[in-house]
Amino acid sequence: MIDGLEQMEQRFNELQAQFTDPEVLNDHERYQKTAKSLREIEAPVEKYRALKQARQGLAEARQMLSESDPDLRAMAQEEIATIEPRIETLEEELKVLLLPRDPNDEKNVILEIRAGTGGDEASLFCAEVFRMYTRFAEQHRWKVEVMSMSESGVGGYKEVIAIIEGTRVYSQLKWESGVHRVQRVPATETQGRVHTSAITVAVLPEAEDVDIKIEAKDIRIDTFCSSGPGGQSVNTTYSAVRITHIPTNTVVSCQDEKSQIKNRDKGMRVLRSRLYEMEMDKQNAELAAARKSQVGSGDRSEKIRTYNFPQNRLTDHRIGLTIHQLDLIMEGKLQPTVDALIAHFQAEQLKASATQA
Repeated sequence: MIDGLEQMEQRFNELQAQFTDPEVLNDHERYQKTAKSLREIEAPVEKYRALKQARQGLAEARQMLSESDPDLRAMAQEEIATIEPRIETLEEELKVLLLPRDPNDEKNVILEIRAGTGGDEASLFCAEVFRMYTRFAEQHRWKVEVMSMSESGVGGYKEVIAIIEGTRVYSQLKWESGVHRVQRVPATETQGRVHTSAITVAVLPEAEDVDIKIEAKDIRIDTFCSSGPGGQSVNTTYSAVRITHIPTNTVVSCQDEKSQIKNRDKGMRVLRSRLYEMEMDKQNAELAAARKSQVGSGDRSEKIRTYNFPQNRLTDHRIGLTIHQLDLIMEGKLQPTVDALIAHFQAEQLKASATQA
């Protein structure tokens, strides 16, 4: 492992040096790739440097044990007692950082939320979950931009698609894909009975130009007038855009902006990300099967998480996590849940790598 880390540190130094190379600075695509490569190894290299420094400190402290001065020996013992646990912690943290990295962790995400089983109640919950993610994004200083939205007659959303931009967004939100089930008494329920509804959440890594190339001949762009709930006209100009990727018959619509150009740009971002996901699914059939099983059809039984409002309880069924602070979670305090999911799946990776070793 040490040899590999030494090579990684050398690679890190080489990449840093490339940022002073005029050829790299003047080549946008090459600059992007260099920056991406640097980000991917920065954390383990910094951790490895901290580990080397701690080990050097430990070696120096152990040498001091042979000193004749009892005060120096006592000082060395204290130093050793402090450094040894730190080295153990650094080694464990380094193991996690050296796990096979998801190449999409650094990416922005396309968030798609759709109402499933439950009619109006599902559409209301769809809007509340979108608000939850928006609040969570605000805490991370991420930018949320709505791409398209289909409202229901009761003020909820049948569907909402947004892009979330920021630092390592996908690494935090990728475990959110799946069916989210809600249990509560709807406002329209006169007898106080708890109803169960469901929505689906899909989190797609945003594809960059370097990931997916879309040929102009492969797309058809249609324009139409934007409309609101119930067909109500929003404007009378043909600003809404529908983009069809002909080879895959993938269709994306965007009507959130009044500008046709802006809607086209947003639509292309969504299209690129969907095509990127298709390409990733082809390369990794197991990942495709896992995602399909997570998202499912929106039926109540295909759930990854349950939001029980009468009991103020959130349960994530994949890891057996239960938190009785649903009111705070719906305000965007989602980090404990996200951290628990990340820790669980990292532990699973560590187990798998130990078994293979």
